[in-house]
Amino acid sequence: MKSAVIQMVSQDDVLTNLQRARTLLEQAAKGGARLAVLPENFAAMGRRDAAAIGRAEAQGQGPILPWLKDAARDLNLWIVAGTLPLPPVDQPQAKTHACSLLIDEHGEVVARYDKLHLFDVDVADARGRYRESDDYAHGAQVVVADTPVGRLGLSVCYDLRFPELYSALRAAGAELISAPSAFTAITGAAHWEVLVRARAIETQCYVLAAAQGGVHPGPRETHGHTAIIDPWGRIVAQQASGEAVLLADRDSDEQASIRARMPVLSHRRFFSQDALRPAYTSE
Repeated sequence: MKSAVIQMVSQDDVLTNLQRARTLLEQAAKGGARLAVLPENFAAMGRRDAAAIGRAEAQGQGPILPWLKDAARDLNLWIVAGTLPLPPVDQPQAKTHACSLLIDEHGEVVARYDKLHLFDVDVADARGRYRESDDYAHGAQVVVADTPVGRLGLSVCYDLRFPELYSALRAAGAELISAPSAFTAITGAAHWEVLVRARAIETQCYVLAAAQGGVHPGPRETHGHTAIIDPWGRIVAQQASGEAVLLADRDSDEQASIRARMPVLSHRRFFSQDALRPAYTSE
């Protein structure tokens, strides 16, 4: 069962981004992927109206959710929808979350992960200051779900710097972990590869790290280097910049062998914070 990771260079026009994403998803499906991961902010980069976008989507008046469901059905493909702004399900007027949705091949939302760690950081680039908490609320749950390629744990971008989340995902049964991202060019050059490989090694999971890779409005430049990492920490596939579709099979026998030979889960002496309680979204 193949998984795909998709690299984009999203701009601020939602419909254009969706058109480009559809083309890339079609390539993934044609290559045999059963699951494809879109990058963070795949539908829009550089916009300052996240709340308005989120409210429109929640009220059924936006283009993104219908597009996702149609794409999944048309292509018979499970999709990790990078991130898009969405308010809590039962509070449509509340502050939006940076939300990563898992859509099945029937176009149904089977899991929702709201980004736990928000990027409130000063970076020595052209933009200088990033404050995701201005636009988004923190998530509160760890999310895992069964997919055709294995049990998937969901994470997003800045989460990669917080290994306790990934320990919780592994404890909840994750075999693969999605990490849609939009790392800055500076922080990505310093830390991206180290982080995605470390999260794979410590969890003994495949890491599906779909990234933005280019120049966006804002001004903003992202690092790219979309990658699939195996449970031994090896880079199976990688793309430095520009649009790309990368595919890889999950070798479940090798993964089981790695976990049996080095049973790190049973050796743990420290455990995740009580706040990180797994939300079992499918059994």
